[in-house]
Amino acid sequence: MKNDFVFVDEFVSGIRWDAKYATWDNFTGKPVDGYAANRIVGTRALCLSLEKARENAASFGFGLLLWDGYRPQSAVDCFLRWSKQPEDGRTKLKHYPNIDRSEIVAKGYVAAKSGHTRGSAIDLTLYYLADGTLVPMGGGFDLMDSVSHHGAKGITQAEGRNRQYLCSIMEASGFVAYACEWWHYTLKHEPYPNTYFDFLIA
Repeated sequence: MKNDFVFVDEFVSGIRWDAKYATWDNFTGKPVDGYAANRIVGTRALCLSLEKARENAASFGFGLLLWDGYRPQSAVDCFLRWSKQPEDGRTKLKHYPNIDRSEIVAKGYVAAKSGHTRGSAIDLTLYYLADGTLVPMGGGFDLMDSVSHHGAKGITQAEGRNRQYLCSIMEASGFVAYACEWWHYTLKHEPYPNTYFDFLIA
């Protein structure tokens, strides 16, 4: 692994993770290029801020569940190839029910150069420390739809409040929200703001 990149679970205590792109449970419908292990990788700077976020979340009775961190450029390239393939319907209902797969880039859900590839972006949600269940957020990870936007209509008051909890926790810990995805946060002061990495997660 590149210098200054680490497995997040070794540096942030008490987190949970499920690296979706290492599994079959993602919008492409199969494990993605570059993900050879179900682990979350990030910069040390990311981990320091995530530890703060974990502490902040715990004060509200929440834990952090991570879905993605560092993303190899090969994975992004895999997403772009997938977006140009014919529709097979396998993941459409769950992940992009109201748009065509060819629109995922234009709509801002996939970027040719992703902030994740710089190593200081994270996709995550909250769970209840009391029983381990996920906090309702009004839509799942990688739901490419306007309902996933911050401030979206069509979710309950409680779900909106839960998104705000996550946003407040992350912003207080040095992260910036992404308007189109309630789960995506980027470190405000990235150590590699202009570098896109492409090493395997293994």
